[in-house]
Amino acid sequence: MRRKLGLGVLILGVVVSVAGCASRPKESIDAAKAALDQAVAAGAGQYASESLKAAQDAQVALEAELKAQEGKWFASYAKATELAAAVKTAGEKAAADAAAGKEKAKADATTAIGEAKTVLADAQALLAKAPKGKGSAADIEAMKTDLTTAATAITDAESALNGERFLDAKAKAESANSAATTVKTAVESAMAAKNKKR
Repeated sequence: MRRKLGLGVLILGVVVSVAGCASRPKESIDAAKAALDQAVAAGAGQYASESLKAAQDAQVALEAELKAQEGKWFASYAKATELAAAVKTAGEKAAADAAAGKEKAKADATTAIGEAKTVLADAQALLAKAPKGKGSAADIEAMKTDLTTAATAITDAESALNGERFLDAKAKAESANSAATTVKTAVESAMAAKNKKR
């Protein structure tokens, strides 16, 4: 009887020892972190912010679970392993979404620059034919300045595009397009008004 009791205590001791020493799933945690870091490096913050947030939220859940298990005698890292796998999957998705988002932003920026150049050329051609009359010289000079500023913005947009700052490139191109369109519309209105008077 004493022998059985001793054996039971010994087995219980081994079980407690094994359960108490359950180790953190280091490989899974490292893989999850690597996937998240890769997503950030791929530009997910700019080009796939929602996917990155999902991955970061999963990482927060993983960290909370790891912390919860740290203080336990019978620590179990089964859930942490699952959460680490979820972080890895979400991180890989964010990296893929960032790559796709970057390509789309590049295409959008390229299109915006092309459109801005077209509108600028049209506005410059129209301004050269703008009706000149009393009090119009100052307006024409102001519009010329606006078009020079638009041309500079297009040059800046192209530099941003070459530097892979695609969102910045698109914003600059759209600003140039807007300025050139304003001048074009103003000249067209002036021409229409002059033709009406004839």
